[in-house]
Amino acid sequence: MKNKKHGYFLPKTGLILITFLFCNLAEAQQLIEVSGIIKNTETQKGIDAVKVQIENTQDTVSTDQLGNFKIRTRVTIPFRLAINKDGFSHQTVEILSLSNKLTIGLNPQNTIIDDVVISASRVPEKVLRSPIAIEKIDIKTIRESPAASFYETLENVKGLQLLTSSLTLKIPNSRGFNSPNNFRFMQLVDGVDVQSATLGVPLGNAIGPTELDIQSMEVTPGAASALYGMNAINGLASLQTKDPFTSQGLSVYFRGGVNHVDNFNHKISSLGESAIRFAKAFNKNFAIKVNASYFSGTDWISDNHTDQNPNSFITANPNFSLANNPSEDLWNKYGDERNNRVAVKVDYNGKPTTFNVSRSGYFEKDLVSPEVKNIKFDAGLYYRFGDQWKASYVYRYGLLDGTFQRGNKIRLQNATVQNHKVELTGKELTFRAYVSIENTGDSYNLKPLADNLDLTNLSNNNWKNIFQTTLQNNINAGRGLNEAFILARQEADKNRVVPGTSAFEQLKNTIIGINNWDSANAGIAGAPATGGAKLEQKSRFYQGELTYDLSRFVKIFNLLAGIDYRLYSITPDGNNFVDFNRPVTERNIPLSNGTFGKDVIYQKYGAFAQITKLFFDDKLKLNAALRIDRNPEFEAKLNPRISIVYSPVNQHNFRASFQNGYRFPSLFEALSFVNNGNVRRVGGLSKVNDGLGYLENSYTLASIDRFTSAVNADVDGGKSQSQAAQDNQQLLTVANLQKLQPEKINSFEVGYKSVFFNNKLVLDWDFYYNIYEGFLGQVEVAVPKNSQVGSNTAILAMLDRSKQDRYRVYTNSNNRYKSYGTSLGIRYNVVRNYNVNANVSYNDLASNNTSDLFITAFNTPKWMVNVSVGNREIIRNIGFTIVARWQSNFAWESPLASGDIPAYYTIDAQATWKLPEIHANIKIGATNLLNRRYFQYAAGPEIGGLYYLAFTYDLKL
Repeated sequence: MKNKKHGYFLPKTGLILITFLFCNLAEAQQLIEVSGIIKNTETQKGIDAVKVQIENTQDTVSTDQLGNFKIRTRVTIPFRLAINKDGFSHQTVEILSLSNKLTIGLNPQNTIIDDVVISASRVPEKVLRSPIAIEKIDIKTIRESPAASFYETLENVKGLQLLTSSLTLKIPNSRGFNSPNNFRFMQLVDGVDVQSATLGVPLGNAIGPTELDIQSMEVTPGAASALYGMNAINGLASLQTKDPFTSQGLSVYFRGGVNHVDNFNHKISSLGESAIRFAKAFNKNFAIKVNASYFSGTDWISDNHTDQNPNSFITANPNFSLANNPSEDLWNKYGDERNNRVAVKVDYNGKPTTFNVSRSGYFEKDLVSPEVKNIKFDAGLYYRFGDQWKASYVYRYGLLDGTFQRGNKIRLQNATVQNHKVELTGKELTFRAYVSIENTGDSYNLKPLADNLDLTNLSNNNWKNIFQTTLQNNINAGRGLNEAFILARQEADKNRVVPGTSAFEQLKNTIIGINNWDSANAGIAGAPATGGAKLEQKSRFYQGELTYDLSRFVKIFNLLAGIDYRLYSITPDGNNFVDFNRPVTERNIPLSNGTFGKDVIYQKYGAFAQITKLFFDDKLKLNAALRIDRNPEFEAKLNPRISIVYSPVNQHNFRASFQNGYRFPSLFEALSFVNNGNVRRVGGLSKVNDGLGYLENSYTLASIDRFTSAVNADVDGGKSQSQAAQDNQQLLTVANLQKLQPEKINSFEVGYKSVFFNNKLVLDWDFYYNIYEGFLGQVEVAVPKNSQVGSNTAILAMLDRSKQDRYRVYTNSNNRYKSYGTSLGIRYNVVRNYNVNANVSYNDLASNNTSDLFITAFNTPKWMVNVSVGNREIIRNIGFTIVARWQSNFAWESPLASGDIPAYYTIDAQATWKLPEIHANIKIGATNLLNRRYFQYAAGPEIGGLYYLAFTYDLKL
C-alpha cells in the first residue's frame, strides 16, 4: 500500500509545484490582449471555430459562435496573426499597435487546395500533393453530414466500405477482402491504435472520440504499412480530436431517434445519445479536457433464413426431393452446422438409405438481446514548455454492447477497452507511449451456446438414435418422407428447452456464465454438464514509438525516421488462449493458484526512414520510405515505398507509387486454441501444432465431404463400408499445411488530383493493382487418432467422427491473388453555397485457374456510388444535405456464412438550424430515409431506416 500511496502523491505534488512556479513567473511578465470578430466576406456574418494563432508561438484561440475572439500573449508588438478555417482562404494580419476591436474578413473557398494532411507521409503536406490516395473529412463536412454519428460519415468516402455489425459497431475497409473482423485495416485516435487486442480489430468507434470532440478524419484507402507497419495493408483511418488550447468551452449534445419504424422484425424502438465536453486552458501553458458520452438503443436484427447447405449439395440429400431440408444450415441459426450433422440410416423403398440430418439449433434472435449501449469517457492533461514542446497524458475508456462476427457470432456484453497514453511533441520530435487494456466482460459466443443448449438435452448420438428410430417407424407406417422427417424431429426435440420459457432463460444464463465450451454430453471427460459459451479474454498491449525529423542535419533532403515497439500480454483462460509451455493435456486445466499458466507474449518491433526531395522548382516531389519489422516468431520483413508527385502547376498533380507490405498474423490467427463444437480453432504457429499434428497429419474437410458422400452411396448400393472406403480413398486430400507466415502485398497506384474553374471543381482519380501472397485464411481439417494419413486405419477413421480430431486452422494460401480497381471523386461548387459531391469506385479480383485450401473472401461489390447535394445556408442559418448511395450485388464468403448479397441503394438527408444567439445547433435527419431494408454481408443484420433529432450547445469560455 505504501508504494501505491507514493505513486499517487508524487505526480500530484509535482503538478502543483509546476503550476505554482508557472503562475509566479507569469506575474512577472506583461500580458497584452487582442480581440476582434472574423466574418464571412460574402454574408458578412461571424464565423465560428476559426483558428487564430500568433505566428511562431503556440498562443492560439478559436472564435465563438458569433465569430468573436480574444487572444492574450506576452509577445511584444509587432507580431502577426495567422487566421485559418477549412473552407476559407488563409489570412494573415499584422498587429502594429493595440487598437480597437479588429474586423477580419475571410473569403469562402470551396476547394481542398489548402487542406493539409499528415497520415500519408507522417508529416504535414497539402492533400493535393499527397503521394498516395487520401481523403480528409473536416469538421465542416462532419457537421453537414446526414450520418447518425460522425463515424458513419466514413461511409461516403471514395473507395471505402463501412460494414454495420451493430448500431454500436461499424467496421471500415477498402480495396477488397472485406470482413466484419477486419485485421487488415488500422484505426488511430490521436496516434493511438484503438484495436481490441484478442479480437484483433478496432471496435468501430467504441473507444474513439465523442460527437463533440472530433476535429477531423484522414482516410488512406490502401496499403500504409511502409510507415505504420503491422496490419495497415488495406487502409488506415486516423482520427484527430480537438485541441483544448484552441477549442475551449463547455459543450453538450443530445440525440434522440427511432428505428424499426415498420415493426418488421421488432417493434418501433427509440434510441438516444448524450455527450458532454469541457476544455479549459488555465493559461497559455496548461489545459485540461474531459469528454463523456452514453448511447443506448435497439439493435438491428439478424434473422435471415438463407440455407447455405441446400438439398442439392452432397453434404445434404441431393437424391431426394424434400420440401423441408433436414440438413439445413441457415445463416442466422446456430447449432445446425456440419459438426452437428449426423448420418441417419433407414430402410427406404426396400433398400438401405443414408440421410444427412442436422440438429435443430436456435435462431440468433433468441440468443441475444437487441438492447445495446456504448459508454465513452476520456480525460487529458496538457502542458506546454515554451513555444516548441508539449506534454500530455490522456486516459480513454469505452464500454460496448453489440454483436461481432468472426468465425462465429460473438455477443459483446459489457466489453471494455482502456487506454493510458503519455506523449511529448516538439517541432522535430514526437514520443508516444501507451497501454491498452482489454476485458471482454460478460460476452459470449453464439455457436457453443446453441450447441450446448441442444447437447444438454441429448448427445448427438442419442439424438440421432431417437430420430432414426422415429423416422423408420413413420416410413414403415406409410407416411411420406417429408412428414416422416418432421415427426422424427419433433420426437427427438421434445425435451429440449424452448425460447421464451423460463427454463430456456435459466439454462442459457448458466451456459453463458461458464468459460469452458466443452460439454459432458459431447463425450469430453471433465467437461461441465451444461457446457459453456462465455468469452473471457483479458489482455494488455504496450506500445512505444519515437519519430524524429532529421532534416536540419541533412540539408539536401527532408529526412524522417522512427522506431516503435509493441508487446501483447494475454492472460490465458484455458479456453481461447492457453500457456503453450504446459503439456497439451493440461492446458485447459487450472493450476493450484487458479490461473491457467503464464501470460502469452506476442511482440514486434520496427523502424523506418523516409526521404522527401523536391526538384525542378518544387514541381517534382520524390518520396522514398523503408521500414523493417521483426516479430520473434518470424524472420524480419522489409517494407519499401517509393512515390513520385509531379505538379506542372499548383492545381494539377499527378502521382505514382509502389509499396511492399507485410501483415503479421493477429493474436487469434497465431495463438488461438479454442474448442468450439468439437472443432478446435487453432492458430497457425508451430508451437500450437506441437502434439496435435494438424499441419502434417490431416485431411481437408472438403475432401472428407466428397469421400463420405461417395462411400455412403456405395454402401447404399450394397458394398461394405471398408470396401467402399478403399474404392474411394483417392477422394481424400492430405492437407500438408505450411508453417504460418506473414501476409505479403505488392501495391501499385497511380492517381491525379486537380482543381478547375477558379477552384470551384475538384477532381480526384486513382487506380490500384495489388498482388497478395500467403493470404491468411481458415481451413478445416481432420486428424486421424492414433494413425497416419494414408493408412487404412486413417482412411476408415474419416467415416467415424469419434476416431478423428477436427481443427479449423489459420494458414496461408497456396495461390497468389491479384485485385485491382479504380475510383473517381468530384466536388463542385455550383452556385454560392450549393455543393455537389460524387464518387464512384470499382473493385475486382482476377480469377485463378487453380483451387486453394480455403475461400478467398474478396467480399466487395464491383461498383459503389455516392452522390450528395447540399447547401450549408440555403436561407439564414439553415442548411441541408442529401446523400444517395448505391452498390452492386456481389458474393460473400466466410467460414460462418456464404451467399449472394443483393444490390441496394439508400438515401440519407439532414437539415441544420444554427442558433448563434444561444450558441446552439439543431439537426434533424434520417439514414435510409425510405426505409428500404438491406443487409451488407451474409449472416449480418437487416438495416432499416433511422430517424433522429440532435441538439448541440457550445459555449466558448
